[in-house]
Amino acid sequence: MAEWEIGLVVLFGMLFAGVPIGLALTLVGTIGTVAIIGWAPSLALLGQTFFDNSRAYALSILPLFLMMGNFVVQSGIANDLYTAAYSWLRHRKGGLAMATVIACGGFSSVCGSSLATASTMTKIAMPSMRRFNYPDSLSTASIAAGGTLGILIPPSVILVFYGIMTQQDIGKLFLAGIVPGLIGIALYVVAVRISIATGKFDLPTEPKLPLAERLYSLKGVIGALCLFVFVMGGIYLGVFTPTESAGMGAGGAFLLVILQRRMNLSDLMRTLFDTAKTTASMFLILFGALTFANYVNLSGMGRDIQDLVTVTDNRLVAILIITAIYLALGCVLEGLSMITLTIPIFYPIVAGLGYDLIWFGVYVVIVTELSYITPPVGLNAFVLKSVVKDVSLGTIFRGLWAFLLVDVVRVALILAFPALVLFLPRMM
Repeated sequence: MAEWEIGLVVLFGMLFAGVPIGLALTLVGTIGTVAIIGWAPSLALLGQTFFDNSRAYALSILPLFLMMGNFVVQSGIANDLYTAAYSWLRHRKGGLAMATVIACGGFSSVCGSSLATASTMTKIAMPSMRRFNYPDSLSTASIAAGGTLGILIPPSVILVFYGIMTQQDIGKLFLAGIVPGLIGIALYVVAVRISIATGKFDLPTEPKLPLAERLYSLKGVIGALCLFVFVMGGIYLGVFTPTESAGMGAGGAFLLVILQRRMNLSDLMRTLFDTAKTTASMFLILFGALTFANYVNLSGMGRDIQDLVTVTDNRLVAILIITAIYLALGCVLEGLSMITLTIPIFYPIVAGLGYDLIWFGVYVVIVTELSYITPPVGLNAFVLKSVVKDVSLGTIFRGLWAFLLVDVVRVALILAFPALVLFLPRMM
């Protein structure tokens, strides 16, 4: 067994034992490097990795976008988005589930976290869907699937991680995620219709609201829309850099909650504390991934996996092999763990195959979205289970089959038409 194979076995063993991903990556990367080049240079490399990256200006984007997302959660925008979406869809069968998907997409555009989206929307949407006798399988599936949009629709924390690890323009990555995110929302609405048709659910509808009332329902989401346009428009037009846009977004979100009078001093302190705690956790994951990347380079893992992936000269077959590896990992790992573990290995291979790394970042995130709703580890399903304790995981996963199906369709579209991802960044 090669050195890197032993390292992977130890790493997966630690992850299954419950060791935090950042700590596991750091320990395996450091010990593996020690076995190759010795203690002194390994510890020097470890210190340099943590010290240099902790001072990197580009990393300031992460806590600022996290702060923006926390302010947005505090503002109650999720409830406004849900109300507005349902006002437009209440006359359609399954309108509540469709409204949930659309509200998840809108909330993701100013939050950036799948787990926060799923947790928040569960508390808002589940009571309404139960009141109208929606089956738990459809209700929970629409929330779990809609929540996955948080890691793609900008600002996305995982895209920030990918950009830092591959040294790609984060602004272009954000722009590249917009169209696939909108396609995801549309396909999830289709998945709701498929679930209703195949399950033969007899769901109630309400009378269609007059246009004036539907337009009035949008007043609660104007703030969120303006914030998204401000942040993404500023990046697109070159008014400010992605890092500066994070600061502007955090400031705009703070101003939004102040104007809406939805935050007091204790809420502010809790938001800042949660941001600091999450930032520290994510920095450990990122620095651990970079430490593990050093081990990957020294152990020859990248070269061996490249030989496996490039067994054919066909670029499409190679990318499908990488996709299959991600889908297999998605059954046992959550998204952030997959990204930090695999990107140091795969991105040089993909670049060598001639693929655009901006495209690959979005493609990987879309494939990673599947891991949030794929049994047995689908993290969003566990988030729902923690909030709605009387629904079994089996019920949640049973309702997700149509959403997984349309996600496969979206992956195929992105593979067949890369311009869906790249045309906005190229216009930047």
